[in-house]
Amino acid sequence: MATEQTPDPKSSAIQIRASVLHGAKDLRIESRTLAPPSPSDLQIAIRDTGLCGSDLHYYRHYRNGDIQVLAPLSLGHESVGVVVALGASVTGFHVGDHVALEVGLPCGACARCEEGRYNICKGMQFRSSAKAVPHVQGTLQERINHPARWCYRLPPSVPLSLGALLEPLSVAIQASKRAQLAPHSTVLVFGAGAVGLLVAAMAKISGAATVVIADIDAGRVAFAVQNKFAHSKFTVPLKRGDTIEQCLEIAKETAAQIARLEGRDGALVGEVDAVFECTGVPSCVQASIYATRPGGKILLIGMGTPIQTLPISAAALREVDILGVFRYANTYPTGIDVLSKEDGGPEYPDFAKLVTHRYAGLESVEEAFGMAGRTVDGEGRLVIKVVVDVGGD
Repeated sequence: MATEQTPDPKSSAIQIRASVLHGAKDLRIESRTLAPPSPSDLQIAIRDTGLCGSDLHYYRHYRNGDIQVLAPLSLGHESVGVVVALGASVTGFHVGDHVALEVGLPCGACARCEEGRYNICKGMQFRSSAKAVPHVQGTLQERINHPARWCYRLPPSVPLSLGALLEPLSVAIQASKRAQLAPHSTVLVFGAGAVGLLVAAMAKISGAATVVIADIDAGRVAFAVQNKFAHSKFTVPLKRGDTIEQCLEIAKETAAQIARLEGRDGALVGEVDAVFECTGVPSCVQASIYATRPGGKILLIGMGTPIQTLPISAAALREVDILGVFRYANTYPTGIDVLSKEDGGPEYPDFAKLVTHRYAGLESVEEAFGMAGRTVDGEGRLVIKVVVDVGGD
């Protein structure tokens, strides 16, 4: 293990390599100068970085929705690494520590930050997002300096290979906190990608009696049940209407079909207590409203179609609450606890199965993005979460 030492602020900067996006599908490996860590920072050798949907949008289009990239940008924000140097005022960390990075940097002074909801701080700077200008570079680079305040030591029970899931798991934990599920609730999750699977897992862990997961991909919902992320599955029919009236009728049909499913206890699912909508697809959001019981909740997690037509009176007249979920706040300690359970029991989700494809080294980032954009690989295996080992091990 390296000898721990506080770096001399006058010491020389080092050269590192980074994967940098210059345009749509234009990735280049470049050299960057990295200064010693500031007094409150850790210097971290990045190991694993998971690729998420926003990264993929930036890679494919050089934008994410209406957010345009304005300067070369390193992507990646689902990250873990190894501490290699400490800032002069940092305590509680040691060289060699394995850490997970929370890469959103709020202002810390606004009303939202003061009430603990820093995820919706207007001054938030988020690594790999082009929203803040100048952009804050992501973690697809060999080393970064990052505030120790936003780093979390991983216990031996959470290997680096699993720790990169903490960032998307935090989205699921935030959704669970917002939902405030009563014990023995019935839950429906639309979307069986990585976030949807983690949301379903958190609903199970939080005590839901029945968790149903729905997706257009039959393989993904089967994966969810086989690996204990959900109790029941539903394959959403590929049926679309030509008019809004037809679309709403289809949404009602989808909700009715889900209600007729058999739940964990053998009884019919019926109307659910909460829906976690992880797709952003209008047909799923519409079906969510019809599937929820009076007084139930809908959690909007998926960043899909920005303007939608919804049967809002069907929600208002039954006092169905529609709640937004954006990133996370104060979730990493809970996530570490969730991933630390080596034996959570026979019904505990198999989180390690989420990482379906791994790539080694910055040279593999372009290939990794190619895989992340697929639903199955060349051998017919599901693609759920693609992770790049930046160190190349």
